[in-house]
Amino acid sequence: MDKVAVVILTWNGSQMLRSFLPTVLKHTEGEAKVYVADNGSEDDTLRVLATSYPSVKVIPFDKNYGFAEGYNRALQEVEAEYVVLLNSDVEVTEHWLTPLESFMDAHPEVAACQPKIKSWRHRGWFEYAGAAGGFLDHYGYPFCRGRIFNTTERDKGQYDTPSQVFWATGACLFIRLKDYLEAGGLDARFFAHMEEIDLCWRLNARGRQVWCIPQSEVYHVGAATLKRENPRKTFLNFRNNLLMLYKNLPDEKLKSIMRRRYFLDYLAAFSFFLKGQFPNAMSVFKARRAYQQMRPDFFISRNMNMLAAVEHPAQTLWNKSILWAYYAQAKRKFTKLSK
Repeated sequence: MDKVAVVILTWNGSQMLRSFLPTVLKHTEGEAKVYVADNGSEDDTLRVLATSYPSVKVIPFDKNYGFAEGYNRALQEVEAEYVVLLNSDVEVTEHWLTPLESFMDAHPEVAACQPKIKSWRHRGWFEYAGAAGGFLDHYGYPFCRGRIFNTTERDKGQYDTPSQVFWATGACLFIRLKDYLEAGGLDARFFAHMEEIDLCWRLNARGRQVWCIPQSEVYHVGAATLKRENPRKTFLNFRNNLLMLYKNLPDEKLKSIMRRRYFLDYLAAFSFFLKGQFPNAMSVFKARRAYQQMRPDFFISRNMNMLAAVEHPAQTLWNKSILWAYYAQAKRKFTKLSK
């Protein structure tokens, strides 16, 4: 069995593989086995892998299973103590695995961690998807050390201390395979977006910890599959966020938070309308309708999560509103929240 396996999931991403896979191989050689799981690509991904990267273990699928189910299927083919879920548009750095592996070896209570995620395009800045570790506010809105909503910070070393967080980004998620499997893996019904936060919530509730280890640093292109303002992405984010709340919130909080989210979601749709982003506004309505339709299918999952939980809420769940802090109090940086 391997100690560490790096698993890259791709779909029609041959250009990304040409750009970033060489750095992964260069800085991972001798430290981990590299896999590429192909989600039924219709481009020349498989040919590129076979001809240019013969050392890579390829896991081909017959169709696009999405991010969540794609990784669930891929990890069934992997035997390792630790696995790294790595996006195909991530540039890793020299010895990037060492701080992550060393920390996990020394802290058996930790299930997962992430490196510092910086922007590939603007290399001195944090990247949107994960930054220096993620948190969740009282109403289910995610934010990060180094990124709140669309405001990202310049990296000045302000988050260079390892820190326990609520969620680690799926762009580069270092996790014990045993914990991944015991928590149920990523929820395939999400298809894409929010699934890693949902997984980390289950880990937290089961008494396991999630950390950011900024001594490891990678660069992420971001929005390589769907642009941030894409209506499909808006739909998935809103729908999956509601499903995640339903799955994981304890009974005493579920109804009150969902009532407030009803108001906040329609406020978000109104905001999209005012900006002229009509497809995104409609995506919010569609997401809420889809949530109502899908919720009965998550009843069993919710009950299982409640039975498995040993603590509510996790200590890293922020018991305030990030919307209020950001828009009403103009707190645009994580350091302002801490104070």
